[in-house]
Amino acid sequence: MSADSKQTKSGNRLRTIGAAVSVLCVAIALFVMFGRSEAPGNGVTIGEKLAALRADRASLQARADGEARVGLLQAFRVASLLTDALAARYDADAERAFDRLPAVRHQPFAEADRLNTAIRDALDRRDDGARRAAGKAAEQATIRLDQIAGLDDAPLVLAYTPRFVPPRRATGELTLTPGASGSPPQEGMLRLNAPPARNSSVPSAVPTVPRYAPDFAGPGQDDPLVEVEVVGVFLTSGGGPAPVLVIGAWRGEATMAPERLRFSVPRSAFANDVARTTFAAGSLLVRRGSRTSTFQLLFTVLPDRPGSFALDQRVRTTELESNTLVSPEILARAPAGETRTVRRCFDPPPGWRFDKSRRRVVIVERLGWLDDIADPTLNNGSVEFVPEDRPNQICVTVAAQPVTKAARTATIGRFETTLVRDLPVENVLKSGIRALDWHEPARVPIAPGMIEWKLYVRLFDEIDREFDRVAPSGVAFLRIDLDDDGKMLVLQVDPAAEP
Repeated sequence: MSADSKQTKSGNRLRTIGAAVSVLCVAIALFVMFGRSEAPGNGVTIGEKLAALRADRASLQARADGEARVGLLQAFRVASLLTDALAARYDADAERAFDRLPAVRHQPFAEADRLNTAIRDALDRRDDGARRAAGKAAEQATIRLDQIAGLDDAPLVLAYTPRFVPPRRATGELTLTPGASGSPPQEGMLRLNAPPARNSSVPSAVPTVPRYAPDFAGPGQDDPLVEVEVVGVFLTSGGGPAPVLVIGAWRGEATMAPERLRFSVPRSAFANDVARTTFAAGSLLVRRGSRTSTFQLLFTVLPDRPGSFALDQRVRTTELESNTLVSPEILARAPAGETRTVRRCFDPPPGWRFDKSRRRVVIVERLGWLDDIADPTLNNGSVEFVPEDRPNQICVTVAAQPVTKAARTATIGRFETTLVRDLPVENVLKSGIRALDWHEPARVPIAPGMIEWKLYVRLFDEIDREFDRVAPSGVAFLRIDLDDDGKMLVLQVDPAAEP
């Protein structure tokens, strides 16, 4: 009995030790899964890393110019969503050492750093290659954002619309202040350096500007609501408060659908500039349990005035140059009692042509002799135009014809005519700086004889482009076309034509 009792106690101790080892393994696994470590870490904390990402993102947004607020908007939005997604998961562990996180947990932070670096490079270099690189970095960060969505039950925003807030409806009435209609439009940085027209008689186009409205004449209708839709995971909690969106002074609760939030925001809630695009940021507050997560929603607000343009056309026309031609003298002699006729044909000088409506024959002199006594009345000769051998010639005959059979005669004649030729002349026609309008397309006539044109466009007071043909412009919100018969250049700015 004592031996069996000892064996039973020994088995119990072994089972107890085994259970303790199992609990310890589970605890170690949980620490690894959630990035926790017993040992203190060196360097920055998770909270400091998140603060650095937020500060980096904020400084990049502050640096964004008109090109970036349009071309890099998606990269800015993804950078914001990825940083906010990490904050929603790690704010509770803000005091823990960042370098103690497992390597797999470092990857989203590294992705956010790479995206910020790509945006910074695009802002520094300002070329298409850098913008394309930022776009690719944003695509990779979006993939990482999707991967985060399946790891836990923390809230996450994956996408939201719209990207661009449309301009206010009263754009046509807001382009000039009262009393400024008589002032000439300012060129600003838009320069038209084409050579002056050679022919000063060609009238220059008068720039046109949109009208303005005084204070007592407001827009005919209010701006429609801006419908904001947010797509994500774990954005709602059963029985908890509805998510709230804050934009400027406006605050509203969401209309909820599965994994989707909808807000109807007044257009006036978005900060607006008359001539330039602006960033507007909204804060989405999502409460789950005792924690509130904040996500920044970034929008680009389109201005009241879309921009301006100018068109230079090089036009080739012809001017008629004329000169008077006096032909050589032609002599016709006839012996006594005979009539003689001399026929001559003349070609115009190279590059010229005869104006046959302006020609005449000239009898220089009629001579006659009878028994060696000179008497011009004895000559009945003539100088006449006759049919030519070729269409571009002039042919004349000079005839010496005696009045009596005994008379000798001689006639000297010539013709005079006008020579003409087409002289090519080139002029530059300038449209002047004209305003673009969100509601009406701008139309500029194509001049007859146009051989080349250059279109200068300034959008949102910051984006400058030049075009020398009708082609896909590559500029957001702008469409350039020729009308059906090719006699009119049409420029249309459209708030829906997003990049």
